[in-house]
Amino acid sequence: MTRRILFQIHWFLGITAGLVLAVMGVTGASLSFEDEIMATISPGIVTLAPDNIPSLTPDAVIARASAQRDGLRVASLTVEADPARAWQVQFDPVKGKGRRGERSYIDPRNGRLLGQANGATFFRTMEDLHRWLALPGGGNGIGRQITAFSAIALFFFALSGLYLRWPRKPLDWRAWLVLDLRKSGRNLYRALHAVIGGWVVIFYLLSACTGLWWSYDWYRQGMLYALTGQTSRGEAERPGKPQKSAADVSGLSYAWPTVQKAIDNRFESISITLPKGNEPARFRALLPHARHERMTDNLQVDLAQGRILKVERYADRSLGQVIATSMYELHRGAFFGLPGRIILFLTSLAMPLFTVTGFLLYIARRRRKRPLEPLSLDNLPATIDAQATLVVFASQTGGAERLARQTAASLGGARVESLSSIDAALLAQVDRALFVVSTYGEGEPPDGVRRFARQAMATPSDAAHLHYAVLALGDREYPDFCAFGHQVDHWLHAGGAQRLFDMIEVDGEDSDARRQWQQQLAALGARPDVPDWTPARYEPWRLAERRLLNPGSAGGSAWLIALEPNGGPLPDWEAGDIAEILPQNDPIRVAALIETRNDGVEMMVEDHLLAGQLARSILPDSLAPANAIPDLRPLPHREYSVASIPGDGRIELLVRQFIRTDGSLGLGSGWLTQHAPLGAEISLRVRANSGFRAPHGDHPLILIGNGTGLAGLRGHLRQAAARGSKGHWLFFGERNALHDALLADELDARLADRTLARLDRAWSRDPGCGRYVQHLVMEAAETIGEWVDRGAAILVCGSLEGMAPAVDIALRAALGDERLEAMAETGFYRRDIY
Repeated sequence: MTRRILFQIHWFLGITAGLVLAVMGVTGASLSFEDEIMATISPGIVTLAPDNIPSLTPDAVIARASAQRDGLRVASLTVEADPARAWQVQFDPVKGKGRRGERSYIDPRNGRLLGQANGATFFRTMEDLHRWLALPGGGNGIGRQITAFSAIALFFFALSGLYLRWPRKPLDWRAWLVLDLRKSGRNLYRALHAVIGGWVVIFYLLSACTGLWWSYDWYRQGMLYALTGQTSRGEAERPGKPQKSAADVSGLSYAWPTVQKAIDNRFESISITLPKGNEPARFRALLPHARHERMTDNLQVDLAQGRILKVERYADRSLGQVIATSMYELHRGAFFGLPGRIILFLTSLAMPLFTVTGFLLYIARRRRKRPLEPLSLDNLPATIDAQATLVVFASQTGGAERLARQTAASLGGARVESLSSIDAALLAQVDRALFVVSTYGEGEPPDGVRRFARQAMATPSDAAHLHYAVLALGDREYPDFCAFGHQVDHWLHAGGAQRLFDMIEVDGEDSDARRQWQQQLAALGARPDVPDWTPARYEPWRLAERRLLNPGSAGGSAWLIALEPNGGPLPDWEAGDIAEILPQNDPIRVAALIETRNDGVEMMVEDHLLAGQLARSILPDSLAPANAIPDLRPLPHREYSVASIPGDGRIELLVRQFIRTDGSLGLGSGWLTQHAPLGAEISLRVRANSGFRAPHGDHPLILIGNGTGLAGLRGHLRQAAARGSKGHWLFFGERNALHDALLADELDARLADRTLARLDRAWSRDPGCGRYVQHLVMEAAETIGEWVDRGAAILVCGSLEGMAPAVDIALRAALGDERLEAMAETGFYRRDIY
């Protein structure tokens, strides 16, 4: 619920404040190097030709500047230490010509006014756009309110975006920082929006927090109090009035030498604010090698007597005072020197990217929610020609292949092929091809088509004649959702093939997306009388046994879960197949949620019914009181490798408890290992997983796994034992031999009856071993090659993070890439990883 609300607010603010932030970003970036740009394009104004003529005194420069403007008073003067740079003067404003007086560069050698730098008008326009969108009223108009609201929106965007894109593996830096440009369409927009957003989030928070300084006085006063302990600096810093003197209080003849002495004549520039009347003059001396323009020593001087009234050294300021006086430099990144300015320049320039990708995602989302429109069949045959139609699948666990075959059946028996068998000659034989493609692991192609993806898809397809469509299967819990489907779509389109309709993405068991695919097929002429494509329904099973396999382990507890049919027949399955479980929520969490309602006795029956709904649904953050029907979404299913065979009379699973960061148990593991009481009804269905079944024939098996990945390997060992097949090899890895030797007696029995010819185990936390299963594979590389020469198949089951990629690397080192890819394509190298 919280996530959905944040998402709705995020995109609503995006389509309202996004354009304003894009303007503020571009204009802010243009101001990042304003001084350097104007100095470069203004020779003779900002910079002076070198000569040996000394500079006039500040008094003389002020006098000559005033004379050139008919005696108009000079309000401030900036003196440069570098003789190659012009000084600057600012005059009092002229009545009726705005609040700001004229600014001009001036040649300190002769007092001649040089005018404004080239580009000054442009940069003032950029500043007005940045601060109040250049709308009427300036800083007091509606523009200031719009930009202030947008700064608050930016703060919200940064925090809510961080929450919304929080990856499943937050400690994996690649999940935060790696941008996959192989994606296309909505996935590419989302990746650009989320990944680059992660890069810049801290800088946008800085921009928002500092930008609000000029937006709201209450915010500025609050920040001042937090940083300095004062809400207003004016009275606290005002010194006592200097004594009156008959001397010319506007002259600098006494003050200038005094200031130079006070700062040891070491400065890059000194900005002098000249007072009216008897007020002190203010001198801001920019320190040598200063990172930014607020690194100054500030002095207040009585002009009449040349007496220093107050000195504020930069080195003496507290951190809070430094921040409070450097807010503008923080805002533009100069507080951190040149690297900070460059970073803020780039992040500001990137602001339109988020507006554009946000709008594209919004449009894609709206388009996806529209009712399905009839497909235009222009330039296509009126009916399906099965001989001219090809259905292609790329499947890891069999789901994509099943949908591909259902698709072919609905088209009157179209030809079905694996993507690994596709070549230019085959595509040339058909006019239309439908691709059903799954994504495996972290955005990878299924094992059986990895060589095809690496080699054939490296260049665009030769398919300019082809009309095609893609059904992409994936899981939104992974950051690279449907990534391989997008790669296939991009590969076909780059080769000139024409889309029949936009790619359809399926998130798990998204029935709406599957129906959309069926409707599009029907628009192409598919049979309307094909059986329903929804998977088999869940059957009731009974939780018959729950046994802890690793008491005393320092890792998560691993359990053997036994399930028996609850009155129904025992289904048939093979080793490698998958049990899909519909879990339920922790009853304590459900009860606590119901207690948040304002219930009375008369609502006890309703609450009992509601508890049943909540047990099987994604829990909201809160429930509306009395009589409100909650909008609940069903819980997702959880998949487990079946660790038994039909001859055992029951389904057995190996389940490790997953503990969330808040201490609660994972959805599936919590339900099976703790929340469901023994004897409880468990909703289960068995799904064929052709991607992890052993190849046909009596082939020796090399089984490799770790932890509860032993489940899928145990199923194969039991199936081999039941068939009398002997001489297999198991590699198994866990933490500790004393506590984590899962099913050790059973494995020893398999050695004794020669089902296993060899059992190699690694204990990663034991001092005498300290190895992982991939190390065993590397050490046995030569022997593995000999087994493969005799026709052995390799089956890997276990964790996607760590074990599976490391074992894959070890196998490639032992057998070579080409050989391992060929084994994957023929079903002799199969993996069930999670």
